[in-house]
Amino acid sequence: MKLTVFFEDPYWVGVVEVQGADGLKAGRHVFGAEPSLQEVWEYVMNDLPTLVERLSCSVPAARLPVKSVNPKRLARQAAKESRSRGVSTQSQEALRLELEKSKKQRACRSREQREALAAYKREIAVRKAKAKHRGK
Repeated sequence: MKLTVFFEDPYWVGVVEVQGADGLKAGRHVFGAEPSLQEVWEYVMNDLPTLVERLSCSVPAARLPVKSVNPKRLARQAAKESRSRGVSTQSQEALRLELEKSKKQRACRSREQREALAAYKREIAVRKAKAKHRGK
């Protein structure tokens, strides 16, 4: 699991990448103002697990073999990671898939609400019409 915090005008954004057996999953959280280390830590401890549980769309990613790494090489890799800005293309793809999925769910939910409201209004109109004819 990797959390990358970067500035995306006008807000600070955190992108979490989770490498699993089925591929790479990515989630996005907007911090707003520049988060302090304490705020990031609280987010990781409290809110990050719920975000990871909600992630469902994954992108196939190459699994890297786990092996011991020379400490100097590890330090170089960490420095390289800290210099790089933004997120990987695979995580961008996973974020796009997650966004499309939530967009479809939101459209479906709003359509159902719209249809329920129309049915309710129709029912009221039918009741009014019956009430008008009842006394004649």
